[in-house]
Amino acid sequence: MYKETANLLLYSNLGQDSILLQLADIFRDWEGKACDKSSLVHRIYVQVKAILDISTRYGFDENLWQNYLTFVLLTNENSFSLTAERVGARDGSVNHFAKADFRIFRRLFHFDFGPIEADLGIDCFTTLTHYRALGKQEKHYYRAVSEKVQALSRQLAAARDEHEIFDLVTGFYGAYGVGMFGLNRAFRIQNRGDGVEFLPINNTDKVLLKDMIGYDLQKKQLVENTEAFLRGKPANNVLLYGDAGTGKSSSVKALINEYYNSGLRMIEIYKHQFRDLSAVIAAVKSRNYRFIIYIDDLSFEENEVEYKFLKAVIEGGVETRPDNILIYATSNRRHLIKETWSDRSDMEHQNDVHRSDTMEEKFSLAARFGVTINYNAPNRQQYHEIVKGLAQRQLQEELSEEELLLLANRWELRHGGVSGRTAQQFINYLAGKEPDDYGNP
Repeated sequence: MYKETANLLLYSNLGQDSILLQLADIFRDWEGKACDKSSLVHRIYVQVKAILDISTRYGFDENLWQNYLTFVLLTNENSFSLTAERVGARDGSVNHFAKADFRIFRRLFHFDFGPIEADLGIDCFTTLTHYRALGKQEKHYYRAVSEKVQALSRQLAAARDEHEIFDLVTGFYGAYGVGMFGLNRAFRIQNRGDGVEFLPINNTDKVLLKDMIGYDLQKKQLVENTEAFLRGKPANNVLLYGDAGTGKSSSVKALINEYYNSGLRMIEIYKHQFRDLSAVIAAVKSRNYRFIIYIDDLSFEENEVEYKFLKAVIEGGVETRPDNILIYATSNRRHLIKETWSDRSDMEHQNDVHRSDTMEEKFSLAARFGVTINYNAPNRQQYHEIVKGLAQRQLQEELSEEELLLLANRWELRHGGVSGRTAQQFINYLAGKEPDDYGNP
């Protein structure tokens, strides 16, 4: 194994802590009899545990060794994989080196662990290659990643040669990309001091636009802008504003479920992270994806100045916003920044000689969203339609329409008025009860 990994070229940047390189060092010491057997067994178990940890996190099953190698191929960002992501597989001399690496990976896929297991009296590799994972809830692992890795792993295991592996891997790069952006659909960011780190969100909301009852015009506007963006056509930043609980956030989250396979990715950031916006954009502007930077519940109090960072990024800085990035924000406020009646009188702010100019500066932030979509609270009839639609989908026992709407009206009186959120909370309440115990919510 050591000789194999030592000959990797394009995929050699695995990092010294990588499982593959650690195992290669172990095999080198075993072949050279440089360590006692107990030490070798301990070192092997450390790496086996690392494979199990990755497999648990991503929900791998069956042949964990081959799943791990596939995961390495799909997440290794190098000059070849990044180029294949952007322009696909093209004729070039680099393909010669890539296929040499894939020839090595093919041998690793079918590596014979029998001799070392027999010599050390262990069977951990046999167990890894014939694994039966425990079932677990989807929210506890990256299901989308798991399914893609395992499907490709089976294809790579059956590949006849490095040429077939080349076609499979570059085909994946072209369809989904490479690295964390290729396998995951949504991310948060974290400032590490020397830059930003992207943290995949594995348990994203599974909502689809068709699941949202009503607001057809609003969804149409959102879809048209997003699809133009995905086609590389001119598109606008979007502000979804209006009453609480009307589905603004759900509409945006639904987009990554609708368009993930079209290359859409989402990066969620919070107001205190606006200083990192330039670093985020620099990190993703050259990738072959379309990124929505998503800001939920955006608003500013009078003395907050973070909005200036956002304004500079949206429009007006020296560096233009890349074509593969848009900003989608939701807010309960149309103008985003808190305004009082005294704000409208220059005489009330004698320390600010040009108060009206200050107000215009604040309001100009909202004007930089080219598409603004209003989500009003539903009227009672619309609220009833939402309740009936959700009940039809989620309730096992059917209530009469009269009884259902009577209970829904009682619920909204005690829980914040009519809205899509109130309707969903009401249906969740009924779904968790026995039919005889619906009572008086």
